[in-house]
Order: sequence, then structure tokens, then C-alpha cells
Amino acid sequence: MGRHSKKNDSNLRRNSVVALAGLVPAGLVVGTTASASPSLPFTIAAESAPIADVPAAPQPEAEPTAVATPAAEAAPVLAPAPEPAPAPAPAPLPDGPLGIPGINFAAYQSAEKLLAKDLPGCGISWMQIAGIGMVESHHANGGKAHDNGDVFEPVIGLPLNGSLPGQAVIMDTDGGALDGDTVYDRAVGPTQFIPTTWAQFGADGNGDGKIDPQNLFDSAAATGKYLCDRGTNMRDIGSATMAIHRYNNSMAYVANVTAWALAYSTGITPTADALPRIH
Repeated sequence: MGRHSKKNDSNLRRNSVVALAGLVPAGLVVGTTASASPSLPFTIAAESAPIADVPAAPQPEAEPTAVATPAAEAAPVLAPAPEPAPAPAPAPLPDGPLGIPGINFAAYQSAEKLLAKDLPGCGISWMQIAGIGMVESHHANGGKAHDNGDVFEPVIGLPLNGSLPGQAVIMDTDGGALDGDTVYDRAVGPTQFIPTTWAQFGADGNGDGKIDPQNLFDSAAATGKYLCDRGTNMRDIGSATMAIHRYNNSMAYVANVTAWALAYSTGITPTADALPRIH
């Protein structure tokens, strides 16, 4: 068709209204035509025909909203516990008269108390035990011992093989257990006991459950036991002299021990003539 062959849309609408007028009562037609605007229900309905539902375009899914979680509270940082202060070092033991080392002095005094309890009739003094300790080992070589009385290095005498004047020959009796010598016996410890004598008089002077000749407390207590044996009265000069002589069969030895015991009781160093040479 040509461009201009299509009927005008307004003419079609007018003709439709006229045609319908013949079907409508006259009163209605007059009222309708008097209206300023075409508001007939028919025309409204025709113009407002229902529109088929058009499915809505799919909307993109919303991104899930991240829910902010509260940050965990940081654990409080505790200051490190202060290290415990080191235990204070024990106070050094006071030295005894005339330079007796503190640990030896304690051992001699301990032995006196122990013997006063076990053998009160003996009456031995710590000074007499200290006299033995001085002559036998110079107080364990000047107090070289631990706080419990164990000496740093074992004190062991010469082999008793008769090589010295007046020295007895004593063959090994302990298999070298105390003196390390399996041929001859040797005196052991700060107060010099031969193994057989230690087996008889050894004592636990510090209450540690051991009996060790290389311990100052044990050896001092054993010395007291030996001197107090056989009913000795160490308060009597004659009885004390016999006990010390029994310890070492030498009167020079007795003189030295007695001189040092007196010196410790008075605080006066013995003179040279009071200390004869021990052969």
C-alpha cells in the first residue's frame, strides 16, 4: 500500500461512537455528548484493557553482606614472674682458738657433745680431740673440707710396712676398701685410723646415716670413742696420758697432743720445747 492509504485513527474512533449511539438510549447519548471529555466507560475500558503480566526481569542476586565480627580481645600480656632470689649463702663458721678452721672447730665441739651424752663418765673435751686432729693431719690440711665435713681429698697415711723406726708392720685387712692399698694397711682420715680400728670405733658424727673416716665429724666422734674406751677418765692427767699413748705408741706423740690441747684451752701457742719431734 501507499503511504497515505491508512485511515485516520480519529475517524475510525468517531464512526465507532456513532454506530454505538444507535444502541444506547437517547438520554445517555445526550449526556455523553455534552461531556467535555470522552469518559464513557466503554472507551475507558477499551483504552484501559488489561495488560498481560510480563515477568519481571531477573534481578541480580545481592552479594551477601559480610557481617563484621568483633575482633577477639587480645589476651593481656602478663609480666614474667620475678625469679626467686637466690638463697643467702650460709654464714661462715667461726674459727676456733689459734687458727682452728671453722668446720674443724664445729666437728670437735660436736664430738664433745656426742660423747657427753653417750659416755658422760669420760669427760673428754673438744680441746683434747682437737689436739689429736692437729698432730695427725694439721686439721685436715687446714680445713680443706665441705660444709658437711667431707674432706676435699682423702687423707691417707704411709703404708705400715715397718720402714720407719718403731713402725709396726700391718698387712692389708680391708682389701684396700678404705686406704686403697691391698698389700699393707694405712691410716685413713683426718684423725688417722687404721682400717681394723675404724671398723670397731667408727661413728656417725653428723647424723647423716654414714660412717666415713674421711668426714671431719665422723672422725672426731670416733676419736672420742677410742680415747674414752676402757673406762678412761679424760679429766685425769694419768688416765688421759694412757689413752693418748694407746692411740699412738709414742711419748713424744703424747706430749704434742697434750701441749696442743692445753694451748687450745688457754689460747697460748705451745713453745717449741713442749713439742718434741715424733719419731
